[in-house]
Amino acid sequence: MNSWKFAIDMELDGEKYYREQAIINKDNSLNVVCIMLAEDEKKHAQILTDKMNEKTFNLTESETLSKSKNIFDGIGNIKIEDKEIASQLDFYRIATEKEKQSIDLYKEYLLKAVGSEEKELFEYLIKQEENHFVVLDNIASLLIKPEEWVENAEFGIRKEY
Repeated sequence: MNSWKFAIDMELDGEKYYREQAIINKDNSLNVVCIMLAEDEKKHAQILTDKMNEKTFNLTESETLSKSKNIFDGIGNIKIEDKEIASQLDFYRIATEKEKQSIDLYKEYLLKAVGSEEKELFEYLIKQEENHFVVLDNIASLLIKPEEWVENAEFGIRKEY
């Protein structure tokens, strides 16, 4: 399998994963974020497909990071049952691993890139995947902070949430 096809398949797998998670989380704020992440992954796959087929492609910035901040801004910590926290933390663990794999792959491809167009493409994809990682990290913070704070509230001053 060539490297373009591998990267395209990886993006499509990410899209599928996020769409499945959107369905699982249809009753909470993760639904919207998962749909945005899925759309980004789909767009990345299309960009890579266009590049592989030597077509023109557009590197437009995603609004997922800024929009996800707005979705979670002001809702406080996510209040859900313990069993849901576990499944959402599993989502976080798996999703961040997928994003790390994407970042590592695109960094490897960047080192091997031929020409400025290819370098620009992989720099763009690295930045996009790093933004996805930030979104997921924000989600994990919202899930973990309530337990962490309650367990450690007596031990000093805590930063504002």
